[in-house]
Amino acid sequence: MGATSHQSGAAGRALAADRPSSVRNVVLVGHSGSGKTTLVEALALTAGAVNRAGRVEDGGTVSDYDEIEHRQERSIQLSLVPVEWGGIKINILDTPGYADFVGELRAGLRAADAALFVVSASDGIDGATRMVWDECEAVGMPRAIVVTHLEAARSDYTQMTTVCGEIFGADDPDAVIPLYLPLHGPAGPDGHAPVTGLLGLLSRRVYEYGSGERVARDPDAAELALISDARSRLIEGIIAESEDESLMDRYLGGEEIDFKTLVDDLERAVARGTFHPVLMAAPAPEGGKQGLGTVELLELIIGGFPTPLERPALTVTAPDGSPRPAVTCDPDGPLLAEVVKTSSDPYVGRVSLVRVFSGTLRPEATVHVSGHGLADRGHEDHDVDERIGTLTSPFGKQQRTLEKCIAGDLACVAKLTRAETGDTLSAKDNPLLMEPWAMPDPLLPLAIEAHSKADEDKLSQGLARLVAEDPTMRLEQNPHTHQVVLWCLGEAHQDVALERLRTRYGVQVDPVPHKVSLRETFGAKAAGRGRHVKQSGGHGQFAICEIEVEPLPPGSGIEFVDKVVGGAVPRQFIPSVEKGVRTQAARGVSAGYPLVDVRITLLDGKAHSVDSSDAAFQTAGALALREAAADARIHLLEPVAELAVLVPDEYVGPVMSDLAGRRGRVVGTEQADPGRTRVRAEIPEIEIGRYAIELRSVSHGTGRFARAYARHEPMPPQIADKVREQAGKGS
Repeated sequence: MGATSHQSGAAGRALAADRPSSVRNVVLVGHSGSGKTTLVEALALTAGAVNRAGRVEDGGTVSDYDEIEHRQERSIQLSLVPVEWGGIKINILDTPGYADFVGELRAGLRAADAALFVVSASDGIDGATRMVWDECEAVGMPRAIVVTHLEAARSDYTQMTTVCGEIFGADDPDAVIPLYLPLHGPAGPDGHAPVTGLLGLLSRRVYEYGSGERVARDPDAAELALISDARSRLIEGIIAESEDESLMDRYLGGEEIDFKTLVDDLERAVARGTFHPVLMAAPAPEGGKQGLGTVELLELIIGGFPTPLERPALTVTAPDGSPRPAVTCDPDGPLLAEVVKTSSDPYVGRVSLVRVFSGTLRPEATVHVSGHGLADRGHEDHDVDERIGTLTSPFGKQQRTLEKCIAGDLACVAKLTRAETGDTLSAKDNPLLMEPWAMPDPLLPLAIEAHSKADEDKLSQGLARLVAEDPTMRLEQNPHTHQVVLWCLGEAHQDVALERLRTRYGVQVDPVPHKVSLRETFGAKAAGRGRHVKQSGGHGQFAICEIEVEPLPPGSGIEFVDKVVGGAVPRQFIPSVEKGVRTQAARGVSAGYPLVDVRITLLDGKAHSVDSSDAAFQTAGALALREAAADARIHLLEPVAELAVLVPDEYVGPVMSDLAGRRGRVVGTEQADPGRTRVRAEIPEIEIGRYAIELRSVSHGTGRFARAYARHEPMPPQIADKVREQAGKGS
């Protein structure tokens, strides 16, 4: 914002905060490829934490390194990069921009007190970024915007600031305004004039970065004219958010508002989340130490973004749900911290990144670990006491030891073997529990099988560790299809899960087709006779039974009725017949799927005084049911899901058309909130196995959906025939 600050330097030591007011926690948000990680490296270089190669002074990369991420060539995890500027510790949380790893973004938002939205001057703003902005707005999180990729030939900073105002400032266009204008150098052969500096609208100063370090000077006449044209709108926007109601009258009356008053009001408005300045940034030129706009961005962060002390008091409960007093950011208060990320290190084991909200966390202390609310995703509720190991601060691939972590700060904790992402850490004599943050539902199934017997022995432990790291993943052992299913957010999420199982946990698995729980039922009444007679030396086998099968209403299950008269089937063998028909019903009678919603009536039969047995009548009962099915019309029943699809209004038509093409029945639409519609439909589950991917395509990444089982209903004959044919080939 034009004030002169200097870096404090971070090289050679771990950054440790001594009071909450000296901490800023900032999360970077933006679509994949918007330049977030490059910006983090530029900020770290400017703050003196890294050398020109983007590496920390004694080796390693700026962001947490992940071999899988390197092979994927995309950011797939939350990374913490602490830097120091003007005596303030800034925890920069770099989040993935790819939709499959939105859980890491949610964790970053939870751990931060302000958000920096990174948008590309050449690529624009995608729908997913707009949705995150709306979420931040709903909770009042302070936000600023930084425009990147100014070096691209087709980039246009002025146009992008207009777009930011239209999209992010839809409700209040005067709340999204640039603080600086670009200073362009000479145009190149392609006609593109590179941005070499900034024109400060408040300070009325020019900041040149062409040498790789910021040099401030007074503007010339032409530059001053450019500044004056844009300065008035910025000042009016700041004054409109000022707590001093007389300021606007003074300004309109021609009074020159002093620079410090404007900066103070700007910083207060940013901290309140009511004003969202637009800045620009670019990496330093070769040999340089300060990237374009990075000094201004660091100044905004320490001056305009809130301290942890300004975070509202947190509502907590005891692990049993009983209320406890709200918790504020106080290093001397009760210990309250949360695991925002869990990872595995080959040398030290599980490492937990935690945000301390209250109290002070110290090495080798015993803490209470509470995890609740994610049982449906394979995370069992737990309350255990654990002794933590060392506290460290990440510095590229290295971890530097901390003596403590106070309220408002973040640190990495070793040896929390039971803690999972989302768990609460508190004092063992005062256990507390925080409400889990909102996580997207994983709705893309991945059925897996162990590759070998050795893998099968390690599979259970490997899967447990995998889902402990990632609460956006759900582990299911389907009792109907007997498949092990990992529910993920997308294909890239699936790829990473398989890779982590193989490389981190030494478990090789094979993906297999995901099955839905089909069932069978009779379409009409039918009769069957089961005859099991063997007389081939020794003790023989003799059992004959006659049954009638009739369909029942959905949800009735299997009903067995005994109508035998005259002792044709002795009383002791009636349960044997029932066991036989129920066993056969569970195996299926047509395509191998469980039989449901029928009444099976035992009408008659025959027995032998010597050769009849329990096993013989079980076999006869099963044979009778199979014979009845052979002459009957058997319906295949498929599960139908209730689908609720939330999309922007402009995508309602394409979504409804897509659902119709999947045999879906739209049952209604409703306005969810301004500009968004919820489409409700019923659709066969077999048609939505990959809907998590396909909705993303139809809605350009802006759609969400929820699903719930509704019922089973008959499958269309032509589709049922294909299923039977496939079942026949597989048998």
